[in-house]
Amino acid sequence: MRKKRLILAVDDNPRNLQFLGKLLSDNGYDVAVAQNGQQTLNFICKNEPDLILLDIMMPEMDGYTVCEKIKTDFATRHIPIIFLTAKTDPGDVIKGFEAGGVDYVTKPFNSAELLARVRTHVEVTILRGLLPICSRCKKIRDDQGFWEQVESYLEAHSQVTFSHGICPDCLDALYGDSDWYRKKIK
Repeated sequence: MRKKRLILAVDDNPRNLQFLGKLLSDNGYDVAVAQNGQQTLNFICKNEPDLILLDIMMPEMDGYTVCEKIKTDFATRHIPIIFLTAKTDPGDVIKGFEAGGVDYVTKPFNSAELLARVRTHVEVTILRGLLPICSRCKKIRDDQGFWEQVESYLEAHSQVTFSHGICPDCLDALYGDSDWYRKKIK
């Protein structure tokens, strides 16, 4: 069974949330809602949405600030954010992308277009999570088609640093026949 994708809709207008909730749920998504920036941040501390639809003009904390906070947190920065707003000025659009948004849709919006954008960004997120790995040698193919060791690939594409050691099973396999090793484990 395929997992339903969770979309967090954020807007201070309850009617907008009701409309978005129905539109998304009717199209196969699980939907959560928040009415302000703080509710959004609290929600993503406990749940991980696959995508956030975020209004910009909200009291106390605007959508740009919410997006920046999400993008500066290592645990949440991978969540794609589509700004859904009445702000149409090109400067506002640029500010949305600079804050970390992946897309920008203006209200009133076309439902089919919004759903296409949601679907696209959810699929991109899913594809980013796939690693093309060799089933024999465990090397990973990078974006240019070259094969790298798992450690090299992950260090280059994430904030992971590896420390290496040998597990007890591998020690036995490598040195189990050696006199010095057998004396050491007695």
